[in-house]
Amino acid sequence: MNDIHLRLAEDADVASLVHLRDAAARWMLARGITGQWEPGELDEDHFRRIMKSGEVWLAEAGGRLAGAWELWWEDEDAWGPQPPVAGYIHRLMVNHGSAPPGTGRLLLRAAERRVAAAGRTSARLDCLAGNTRLNTYYLNAGYRVAGHKEGKPQPGGTPKSFTLMEKAVRAEGE
Repeated sequence: MNDIHLRLAEDADVASLVHLRDAAARWMLARGITGQWEPGELDEDHFRRIMKSGEVWLAEAGGRLAGAWELWWEDEDAWGPQPPVAGYIHRLMVNHGSAPPGTGRLLLRAAERRVAAAGRTSARLDCLAGNTRLNTYYLNAGYRVAGHKEGKPQPGGTPKSFTLMEKAVRAEGE
């Protein structure tokens, strides 16, 4: 999987990000995973806002978009006010039509390395409480349950309940 190239998203990438997010939502729905993402929930303005306040990363393989994720430096809606010790990983997305197996885990590790490189000691994320498969995925990736958040506001609609997870991270060489 060394042929995956990571880069920060640019304004010209927002339409591709919306397409990737919608395709990931359709993939989930086709597998009976409901209540998480719906096609059309997020638009280009969502990704532009995140690029101004955080980071959006793209993964490309063979010249095609293989996946992406958002990295936030605060997430008060889920975690409340916090000291600046964590990076918050959101919308980890994989292009299931073209990404090589293991791409999701590779992107997660890249996000964790970026958090550590920024001097933060924890990678945090929230996972839809009712999605046991995804909760297990993150537990198997070394995350631990740090709490639960009921009724977290959503950019596309109705508030949802989440499992809060975190993992200690260290900069390379520490």
